[in-house]
Amino acid sequence: MVRTLPLLSLFAALAVVFPVGGGATPARATANSVTFQDSRGEDPQGPDINTVTVSNDNTGMINWKIDIPNEAQLSGEKIIDVLIDADNNKATGDPDPLSGPGADYAIELFEQQVNMFQWDGQTYSRSAAGPSEATLIFTDSATGPTISINKSELGNTTKLSFQATVISGVTTDPSGNLDFTNAHADFAPDLGHGFYPFDVKTAPLKLVATKFKTSPSRPRAGGAFSMSMSAVRNDTGAAIQSGTVNCAARAGGATLRARTHRIANSVATCMWAIPASARGKAFRGSITVVFEGKKVTKTFSSVIR
Repeated sequence: MVRTLPLLSLFAALAVVFPVGGGATPARATANSVTFQDSRGEDPQGPDINTVTVSNDNTGMINWKIDIPNEAQLSGEKIIDVLIDADNNKATGDPDPLSGPGADYAIELFEQQVNMFQWDGQTYSRSAAGPSEATLIFTDSATGPTISINKSELGNTTKLSFQATVISGVTTDPSGNLDFTNAHADFAPDLGHGFYPFDVKTAPLKLVATKFKTSPSRPRAGGAFSMSMSAVRNDTGAAIQSGTVNCAARAGGATLRARTHRIANSVATCMWAIPASARGKAFRGSITVVFEGKKVTKTFSSVIR
């Protein structure tokens, strides 16, 4: 079954009703978050977008926070659309200069439901072959929603551009069809001023060692000695539950074989039996966790008691 997004066909009519305002530029950018300031007060009866803040985290989750200070005063139902040129190429996607050019996806929030549609060469539609929407979510606030989706559902984009639209005053006629007779709209950026650009930046996966400890505090001749730590991902902060644990140790010039090398309950452990004859010798050991081709190592050295 294919579902289409008919509301975007209203853009041409809305462009006639609502005059095109001035352009807008980024107000500020911090870390990987950019806030775009929209022009204000174009239509006293309609929605008035103040800013659109777009950001992403290290998992590739992209967030659009649309700030609408007068949202509580708006009448009727609201429709919020985000058009996305995911490949940053105007020659692909929707050729319409108003609802594009180049938009590949449209995300729409209406009646507390959010859906994504993909340009199919004719219109914005949704089918089983399209993105799964598995990561598409939204949260609402008194001054506008935040819409989020992972870049993996946008062709693993690293450079995109977008436009946000808010339509208010939408009603339903006796037949159940949407009625836009008294609708008002605001566009960010304003029609005729292109799309806002955004670079999706994610840090390469790294493992970080935490909670490193030894037991006992120093190795003892004739006893067991262990080194342990947790390895966490730098992108999500999640502790590694599986992977490979490599253990290496020497007592003086002798190599020690690890009796234990495993991860259990997010803790990686190496354990060695220290020879009774090793008292006074130097102990040098290391524990390494390897996961998805990445590794993190902690070392320890001491004199065996």
